[in-house]
Parts: sequence; structure tokens; C-alpha cells
Amino acid sequence: MTAPTPVARGRRRILLGALVLAVLVQFVVLYAPRAPGVEPFPNADKVVHLLLFLVPTLLGLAAGLAPRAVVGLLAAHAVVSEVVQGALLPHRSSDPLDVLADLTGVALAVLLWWLVRRRRASGAALGRW
Repeated sequence: MTAPTPVARGRRRILLGALVLAVLVQFVVLYAPRAPGVEPFPNADKVVHLLLFLVPTLLGLAAGLAPRAVVGLLAAHAVVSEVVQGALLPHRSSDPLDVLADLTGVALAVLLWWLVRRRRASGAALGRW
């Protein structure tokens, strides 16, 4: 096995830094008191949930972290976050559809990651990507 190049190490550090930021944003959005207001469009909350789980999943996979760990931890957090919101946070409520949106974000990230890897593998022989 060859050692990663300095460019690959730098890319991984950037992805891991972005992952840390994405997870911090995720925790703030999921656990901070919700500001009252009107959603900008119908189901905006579900789109936010989808993105809150898609982005960190994709960043973790792109950074080369173990796929089972990334997917497993984020899928578990999707469920646990709603239980915590419903049971422990008086300023929040639980919604099973939020879990569905979260898990959809994880699944879409896995699909995107798989498609990019597949494209890179087939394009490498053709000089693309």
C-alpha cells in the first residue's frame, strides 16, 4: 500500500474539518430552542433535516472514514435526536417524519458517494475526472 500524497492528506484534513463543522451545525439546529416563525415554504423543516444528515454523511464518506461507522452513527443519531427532542427538551418536539427525512439524507449521501466512486472508477480508464 502506498502512502497518501501531501495533496491527499490536505484534502482529507479539509474534509474532516468540514465534517466537524457540519456536525456542529447539526447539533445546534437539532437541539437549540426553535425560534418561532413561519417556514419559508411547505416542508422546509424536512428539507433542512435531509440536508443536516446528507452533508455530514457525504463528508465522512469522502474523507475516507469507515462507511459502516459513518452511516451507522448518523442513522442512529437520526433516531436518537428525535427521542431526545421529544423526551428531554421542553422547547422541542419529536416528529417521526423528521427521522424519515434524516434517514433519507443519509441514504442519498450514500447513493451520491457510490455514484461518484463508480464514475471515477470507470472514468479513470477514459481519462475523465
